[in-house]
Amino acid sequence: MARSHTPLSLWFCAAYLATTHTQGISATQLQRQLGLSRYETAFGILHKLRAGMVRPQQDRIGGHPSQHVEVDETLVGGRARGEGRGVHHKALVACAVEVCRRTAGSDQDKRKNGRYAGRVRLAIAADRSAEVLRGFVKSTVEPDALVITDDWSGYAGLRKDGYNHHAIAQCGDPEVSEEFMPIVHLVFSNLKTWLNGIHHGVSAKHLQAYLNEFTFRFNRRFYPLNAFRSLLGIGGTVEAPTFAELYSGDWSHPTCSGCLR
Repeated sequence: MARSHTPLSLWFCAAYLATTHTQGISATQLQRQLGLSRYETAFGILHKLRAGMVRPQQDRIGGHPSQHVEVDETLVGGRARGEGRGVHHKALVACAVEVCRRTAGSDQDKRKNGRYAGRVRLAIAADRSAEVLRGFVKSTVEPDALVITDDWSGYAGLRKDGYNHHAIAQCGDPEVSEEFMPIVHLVFSNLKTWLNGIHHGVSAKHLQAYLNEFTFRFNRRFYPLNAFRSLLGIGGTVEAPTFAELYSGDWSHPTCSGCLR
């Protein structure tokens, strides 16, 4: 908010809308809600707020005896018009998510074996090499945690890194992967639906900022008012991008502590 010409009341309204809307809010929606004359103002406000959605020195997830962590990666991005089928312009996103268990059981819980998603971590990965994927796990997951992955060779050294690693023999079959790692694939599904439904796709340059927002809101989905308070608290301690840095691409969006990109 420093050196901003936007009234402080609008900043607080924007922070409240960004954290309490169930599906989040796009820059176009924010512009309309706040009565802003320029789209660029709403776009800049939201990106400044997203800089406050990553707590410096985040805790690593997992480590509780009743939890395990599912880790996988997916491609994010739309089909490139005129370039045929394939992975053109798609970004590789790595995810680690806690899998918790409910003690009581409704019929729905029993169908899902009582499992639900705890905290999540998302980051852009440069590639699927062991250096990148193991680096992502080490920066996001507590040592000695039970980690479930597919049988990709990039995860093969996790036991040497101090994790109780269990690899599912996927053999290239997505149905097998989704059966044994349902929670991480549910997170991927929700992420892609959110990016396409609310934001209608995002550029690779700013994708990490949207991953940060999704992570922040997902981890606080049961406590939206706490999310608003948390954003204001973190935002007062971190640096935010200027409009010039956002549009030039000089700004590097924050990510989980130590994550490789």
